[in-house]
Amino acid sequence: MFLRLPKNLRKTVAFRLTLWYSAIFILSSILLFAFAYFLLSSSLSRQDKQTIQLKLKELSALYETGGIEALKRELTVEKKFEKKAPLLIRVAGLDNKTLLLVIPYQWTEFDIKQFERIPSTKKMTWIRLPAKHSRYVLDIASVRLPNDYVLQAGKSNEYRAKVQRHFREIFVAVMIPLVLLALFGGTFLAFRALRPVRHLINTIRSIGTGKMDARVPSPQTGDELEELVILFNGMLQRIEILINGMRDSLDSVAHDLRTPITRLRGIAEIALQSDQNGEICQEALSNSLEESERILKMLNTLMDISEAETGVMKLNRELVDVSGLMKGVLDIYQYVAEEKDIEIHLTLSPGLSFIADPIRISQAIANLLDNAIKYTPVGGKIDIEAQQLKREILIVVKDSGIGIPREEIPKIWDRLYRGDQSRSQKGLGLGLSLLRAIIRAHKGRIEVLSEPGKGSIFSIYLPAHS
Repeated sequence: MFLRLPKNLRKTVAFRLTLWYSAIFILSSILLFAFAYFLLSSSLSRQDKQTIQLKLKELSALYETGGIEALKRELTVEKKFEKKAPLLIRVAGLDNKTLLLVIPYQWTEFDIKQFERIPSTKKMTWIRLPAKHSRYVLDIASVRLPNDYVLQAGKSNEYRAKVQRHFREIFVAVMIPLVLLALFGGTFLAFRALRPVRHLINTIRSIGTGKMDARVPSPQTGDELEELVILFNGMLQRIEILINGMRDSLDSVAHDLRTPITRLRGIAEIALQSDQNGEICQEALSNSLEESERILKMLNTLMDISEAETGVMKLNRELVDVSGLMKGVLDIYQYVAEEKDIEIHLTLSPGLSFIADPIRISQAIANLLDNAIKYTPVGGKIDIEAQQLKREILIVVKDSGIGIPREEIPKIWDRLYRGDQSRSQKGLGLGLSLLRAIIRAHKGRIEVLSEPGKGSIFSIYLPAHS
């Protein structure tokens, strides 16, 4: 039957699991039947032997009190009221000749004359006498009477054989539906257990066709397969984030590189049309270097943003002292702030620290401070504060700058986005994007409150060192 199944089906794990499950179930059932059959046969055989032995003791006691005549009277009464499981009774003389024989009529197929050819012994012995035309056997026990006569009692195994045959028939009748149940039940359980694997295969096929948002449905079973599905979906999500980050980066690069490349082309054309004027060529080369530096900076910043957002940025984490880090960043921008007559106030709570990459965190705070100085008018003020809130370190940068319109706040985190009020300032439009990406890479978050003409408040939350 299995040979007619499709070849692909025979190779499936579900089919092999079904075969193994059914084989183990059937083998276990057969072993259980064999054990039960052995116990039944042993019990019936032991019961028959006990019945024979009790009968021999009873008749031996009767013989001692009344002789062979008492045995004849007793056996005549018993034969008249014959029971369902009668016994064969025989008394043999000194020459092993039969003196008394009581045998049920249904046992005529046993050759009783064989008893006279079997030598008698003083100890109790068991004799098995087969029937002439059937598979039944007569189990006989012998005891020696006081006058050296031999008393024998026997019982046929016909009743025992019928019970055993009936037990076998019941087993076959029960096993057939059980085997079918095992096959169908094993198939159902195997295919149900492997359903997450099939969903996994279908999801991978969907991804192969370009459907990157495909996910494996969770089986909600709490077992290893559900854990595998969760891990696989998590991996797919990371891959999707990586691919989307690469796509966004490429789109941003392709979009924003047009302007500097066009300028480079224009500079080169002007230099070629200048009739080899040395000053013009030197200025063209200087402008080309400036534009190429701008392009390289843009590419590096975009790569940093993509790495941070996709979780592949290498972070050299260590215990960072917030006070030393903030003072180091402030020393760099102090001169720039003094040129615009901007006053910077730094307020630090003592003993603040967290586990982070000091270079990346310094880069993020430097971008935020650079923006604050850049968009704060002359004579303005910037307040920087760091404090601990339960399990987080809060760093707040508050400026009195131009502020951000409410509708533009969600857009300031986009790559290369520059608001209307910021277009007059130099920049790539990547500072805040890199800032948020670095903070998120450190499992932190950033919030902003701003109002045009009143300044902005940027709040950075980072996990504190416990």
